[in-house]
Amino acid sequence: MGSAGAETKPIPVLPILIAMVLGGLTGYLVGPDGSIGSVELVKLFDTVGTMFINLLKMLIVPLILSSVITGVAALGSGPDLGRVGVKTLSFYVITTLVAVLIALFLVNAIEPGVDADGPVKEKLALTKNAAEVTQRVMTNANKSVFDSIKEIVPANMVEAALNLKMVGLVLFSILFGFFLARISQPYRDNVYGFWHGVFLVMMQMTRFVMLLAPIGVFALIAGITAVAGVEGWKAILLFGLCVVGGLLVYGLIALPLLLAFVARVNPWRLYPAMAPALLTAFSTASSSATLPLSIRCLVRRAKVSERITLFVMPLGASMNHAGSALYECAAAMFIAQAYGLHLTFATQFTVVILALVTSMGMAGIPSASLVGIAVILAAVGLPAEAIGVLLVLDRLLDMCRTAVNVFADAVCTVIVARLEGETEVLATPVIAEDVTA
Repeated sequence: MGSAGAETKPIPVLPILIAMVLGGLTGYLVGPDGSIGSVELVKLFDTVGTMFINLLKMLIVPLILSSVITGVAALGSGPDLGRVGVKTLSFYVITTLVAVLIALFLVNAIEPGVDADGPVKEKLALTKNAAEVTQRVMTNANKSVFDSIKEIVPANMVEAALNLKMVGLVLFSILFGFFLARISQPYRDNVYGFWHGVFLVMMQMTRFVMLLAPIGVFALIAGITAVAGVEGWKAILLFGLCVVGGLLVYGLIALPLLLAFVARVNPWRLYPAMAPALLTAFSTASSSATLPLSIRCLVRRAKVSERITLFVMPLGASMNHAGSALYECAAAMFIAQAYGLHLTFATQFTVVILALVTSMGMAGIPSASLVGIAVILAAVGLPAEAIGVLLVLDRLLDMCRTAVNVFADAVCTVIVARLEGETEVLATPVIAEDVTA
C-alpha cells in the first residue's frame, strides 16, 4: 500500500505453485481414507487449512480500520485534497463499480458453480451442511435493499466488528480519518501515529501470513482433491476463466474507452508506456512493490507531470484495487452457485457494495483479496471454508488482477492529468527509455 515504511518485498510465487501441484498430487494419491497410523490425513489437511483461513480472518478488522483511517487522514490534510482529490477518488469509485458489475454479469451468465449434474458443492468438497448454509443466506436475503443501506450506519461499532459488518466499519473509518486531519496539534500527530503504527504492524502480519501460504495451499488443495478427486477442477478452472475474462473486458475495453472519451488520448499508447511496470506487477503480484517503477513509467514514458503522478499513483496503490474487487465479487457468486443458492437482488447488491469498499481497504501485497472475500462470505452467510477452494488458482489470478490494478491506476493518472490541462500526456508514440536509472 502507499504508506511509507510498509514492507513491499515481493512474496515468491514458485513455492506456492509447487505447493499447488504437490497438494493436488498428494490428495489424489492418499484418497479420502488415507492415514498415517491413527492419523486421518483428510482431517489433518482440514485442520491445517482451517488454521490458515482463520489467520486470514484474524487480520480483517484491524487491517481495514488502520488502512482506511490513515489513508483518509493523510489525504484530508494534503494540499491536493480539493480538485485533484475529488477527481481521483471519483474515478476509483466509478471504475471499481464497473469492474464489479462486469464480474457479476459474467458469473451469472456462465455459472461456473453449476455443471450438468447441478451445483458442484460435493465435487469441491464443501462439507458444510447445505440446509444450514441456505438458512443463513436466506436470512440475509430477506433484507431489502433499504435494510442493507441502513446497515451502512452501525449503531454499535463493537457489534459491527464482531459480525464483520464492514460497510459500517469503513464508514466509521472514513469519518474518523477525515476529522482526524482537522484536529489541532499535537493530538493529530499522536492519533495518526498510533493508527499508522497499527497499519504497519498489520502489513507485516499480513505478509507473514502470506509467507505461510504454500503450507495452507498444500493442505487445502490436498484435502479437496482427496475427498472429491479431480472432478472439482473443471468448475475451478471455469471460475478462473470467468475472472480472467472479466479482467480482459475491464482492462482492454472499459479502461481504453475511458482514455479515449474522457482523457481524449490514444489508449493503446499507454500499454507500451506501462509495460515494465505491468510485467513487474504480474510477476510480484504486489501493486506496492511496483509503485516506484509505475511512477517512473508515467513520468518518463507517458509524460505525466510529477505533481499529478506523485499524488494519484500512491493513492491508487492504497485504494484502487478494481481488479481485486472484480475477483472478490466473482468468488462470492461462484461459491453461492456451488451451494445451489440463488442470491436475491438485495444480497447481490450487498456483494457489490462490499466488493467495492473492501477492495479499497486491502493491502497492496499478494493474495490480500482473500481477506476481502472472507468479509463478503460472512456478510452473505456463506461459510469461510469455501476460501480453500479459491486458493487453488488464487496466486495465478492474483498476478493477473494486480497487473490490471496497476494499469487502472495509470489510466486514472492520465485522465486526471489531462483534465488538469496537461497536453503532452501520450501525445506522441512511446519511446522505450531506461526507467530503472
